[in-house]
Amino acid sequence: MRVLSIAAIQTKPVPYDVEATWERFAAQAETAKHLGPEVDVIVAPELLLAAPGEFLIADPDGETRSAGPIPSQLTHRISALARRLGVWLVPGSLLETDGGNTYNTAIAVSPEGEIVARYRKLFPWRPFETTTPGDSFVTFDIPDRGRVGLAICFDGSFPEVSRQLAWLGAEVIIQPTLTTTRDREMEIVMSRANAFANQVYVVNVNGADPSAVGESVIVDPEGTIMQQAKGGEEILFALLDLDRVTQVRRYGTLGINRPWAQLKEQEGILSYPMYGGAHFQPPSWSSSGMDDPRRNQFSTSESF
Repeated sequence: MRVLSIAAIQTKPVPYDVEATWERFAAQAETAKHLGPEVDVIVAPELLLAAPGEFLIADPDGETRSAGPIPSQLTHRISALARRLGVWLVPGSLLETDGGNTYNTAIAVSPEGEIVARYRKLFPWRPFETTTPGDSFVTFDIPDRGRVGLAICFDGSFPEVSRQLAWLGAEVIIQPTLTTTRDREMEIVMSRANAFANQVYVVNVNGADPSAVGESVIVDPEGTIMQQAKGGEEILFALLDLDRVTQVRRYGTLGINRPWAQLKEQEGILSYPMYGGAHFQPPSWSSSGMDDPRRNQFSTSESF
């Protein structure tokens, strides 16, 4: 069995205080590992470590307060925490500076403390978020388990992101989020739709009240919500059976729908005008992605 144990921490920062927020998160990660000794991956909300304030209070320093290059002192701390706990860490997203630009960037850190993936948010929430968009889709492998894709918050509103990550072999999409508004209900709809359409797990962890509205979800490859948080702070623990992705893609969602298989069967019949007329080519490797020769690459910008 290829089982991935996830702890999704729905939490909040100490507003405007980067150091206190880090100490708080590190303690929560310690608690998550204590409560779930077998946890493989710990995930936190978008921009948690940037210590944002409450949504209705102006925060002019919000996109600069914690901004810095990767690697940095902050990522060294994250790496040390991952080593100490012996877990994979996706600590929300960070504000990354590079070449005069600021990106909203999620990283994945291995239990050895290595940054194995860096993903820059493709679709910042305009006009409110002014960071520079990224230009690459990013996946990474957890050895002997499976492949994980990264997305951030508003990326989930663009089905192309989840489709491309699945095309690259992702069986789980980890999506740190910081949603402060009532459209959270629609984000949950999209989490279910992206999971259903691509037959993947979606881990969408939002910030807790009052920095966000909570309602984090973990969705299975058939689009069913496995767990859903309320508004306050809590940890969602879940066991993701990655072999189930293989099963669902082979036998169909609810034993009926097999979109990946049908895309392959009808390959070359239909052109897609919005992609310049290109034909959609589904992955040629197995649904687990484990026999893909590119499995050791954590970043790619390949298109449909």
